[in-house]
Amino acid sequence: MSRLSVRDLAVEASHGIGARPGRLFLTILGTVLGIAALVVTMGMAQTGAGQIARQFDAVGATQAVARAGEAQTMGGETRARTTLPWDSPDRVTRLAGVEAAALLADVDVAGARISAVPIVDPTAVAGVPPAVVATSPELLAGVRATLATGRMFDGGHDARSDRVVVLGSGAAERLAINRVDSQPSIFIGEDAYTVIGILDDTARRKDLLDAVILPLGTARTDFGLAAPGELQMRIAVGAGEVVAEQVPIALSPNTPENVEVQAPPTGGELQRNIRGDINIVFIALGGVALVVGGLGIANVTLLSVMERVGEIGLRRALGATRGQVATQFIVESVVVGLLGGLIGAALGVFVVVGVSVAQEWTPIIDMPLAIGSALLGGVIGLVAGAYPAVKAASLEPVAALRGGL
Repeated sequence: MSRLSVRDLAVEASHGIGARPGRLFLTILGTVLGIAALVVTMGMAQTGAGQIARQFDAVGATQAVARAGEAQTMGGETRARTTLPWDSPDRVTRLAGVEAAALLADVDVAGARISAVPIVDPTAVAGVPPAVVATSPELLAGVRATLATGRMFDGGHDARSDRVVVLGSGAAERLAINRVDSQPSIFIGEDAYTVIGILDDTARRKDLLDAVILPLGTARTDFGLAAPGELQMRIAVGAGEVVAEQVPIALSPNTPENVEVQAPPTGGELQRNIRGDINIVFIALGGVALVVGGLGIANVTLLSVMERVGEIGLRRALGATRGQVATQFIVESVVVGLLGGLIGAALGVFVVVGVSVAQEWTPIIDMPLAIGSALLGGVIGLVAGAYPAVKAASLEPVAALRGGL
């Protein structure tokens, strides 16, 4: 027995592995769960990232905001804050990727009372008045808002500084106005403003639902609005990077650095971020399962060595070397780990596909990762079986024969 052929090694290893099927099942169970968890984690992370990126709603993926920044002198000292031009929507909608834009500005009404009746009731409970916001006529498209009733003011109202307003749903409820066909009015101070529409909902700037909205031209005439506050833009998916680069130039050609633009990341960056966040959590869980599986293989292999002391002593007495004994137990551990890895990888792929089909998603599985996960089971078996193999090889023939009697 000076030389143990590969065939003999395979026969002996298969006999040792298959001698106790029940124990074999329990041994590979930890590895199966660990590898399956790893494959499911990576597969669902990739599938989820793709799904979220596709359904990342039009608010987050297709919305950008531009604001005026603080102007800088040549020496780096801060000067007065710059302002956005009044024709900002026209400028940016000429750019590729910008589908709609609207200017917004908070209006200071200097504490004027906002009410649906012209008479002040001294017995009425004083409440917090709704905010007043001025916008350009493109508001609905710019912030993805919808009307419950009525209409939005247009460019004519803005140019003439007409005293018309659109109420957010919350502001309309507080002012007890639920229809506009009778042309109701609200009062800001002593001036009456005709309500021509009521907002139902808005994807951006939820504060507009509790606000009184009037044209920019009206705010400039009645309240001395000096400059718009921000530019809300609806952009095409994936155009964030281009928009962030071009909008400052369009709004302030001479000093584009004075315009701040917040644009969403590109789809690829978004997917990477989502995958990274999901992977960090679940790979840790899969790693714990793999450690448990490896410890299971090590324990069972060590138990097998203890039970087969007599067999080891007989082999050593017949001429088997320490290396041949160690190799046999290492092969057994590797085969057990590889078997668990193959079953776990297959189970993980099946789970990813099953969940994706049930949710009507498109499954995304990195096949090299799945194959590598299966081979990882063999590596775990190799590491886990190293110590028991060394333990078996260190047994002296006489002592092993006596222990096996």
